[in-house]
Amino acid sequence: MTIEIWPVEGLPEIREGDDLPAMLAEPLRALGVRDGDVVAITQKIVSKAEGRVVRDEGEGRSAWVERETRRVVARRGELIIAETRHGFVCANAGVDASNVEEGFVSLLPLDPDGSSEAIRVALTERLGLSRVGVVMTDTFGRPWRNGLVNVAIGCAGLPALVDLRGQTDHHGRELEMTVVALADEVAAASGLVMGKSARVPAALVRGVDIDAEAPGRAADLLRAPDEDLFREGTIEP
Repeated sequence: MTIEIWPVEGLPEIREGDDLPAMLAEPLRALGVRDGDVVAITQKIVSKAEGRVVRDEGEGRSAWVERETRRVVARRGELIIAETRHGFVCANAGVDASNVEEGFVSLLPLDPDGSSEAIRVALTERLGLSRVGVVMTDTFGRPWRNGLVNVAIGCAGLPALVDLRGQTDHHGRELEMTVVALADEVAAASGLVMGKSARVPAALVRGVDIDAEAPGRAADLLRAPDEDLFREGTIEP
């Protein structure tokens, strides 16, 4: 298997109401997009297009964090690890001041899976293709490990998870626990060409088996509360 990743360059600053599929179509054509490819897009440009960029004035950023928080998982000083309305667990409920104008913060899209599906449908129509995947990415920290990595918060046209349980490894032993987070793997790979300061908010990923299983959603990646051994963190003043 060979995986290829290209940055989608040349996009202008995204504003509320912009038609992202229309803006992405020509750069993707120039890269030779074809059936079976996956388009990775950052949450930030989706939030901008959907009007999810708000003023960080008056009540301040903390008020927006509180509004976007469904449950506080852990707190240390001003840092809050929160569960969002979507079920994601991340710093400050996804409220972020990077790559937006001074005095503003971005909020996560209201329905990342729904937005990903709408972008997928529009892209296939504009590009004259039938099988294109879309993964919406955001940058999360990780428990027990330093550093940030892109993860999938939206998914359309490809399986979010690929269940390998019941198959055998190369020694013939049956796999009992192996469920691959394919959408997260695509998101992390796209981060190699979509740096925080690179002004590259999208990537074209080729070589992913988007037909490995039925198409899924990023919501499939969320662990059920009764299976979560690390549901509660430390609350410190």
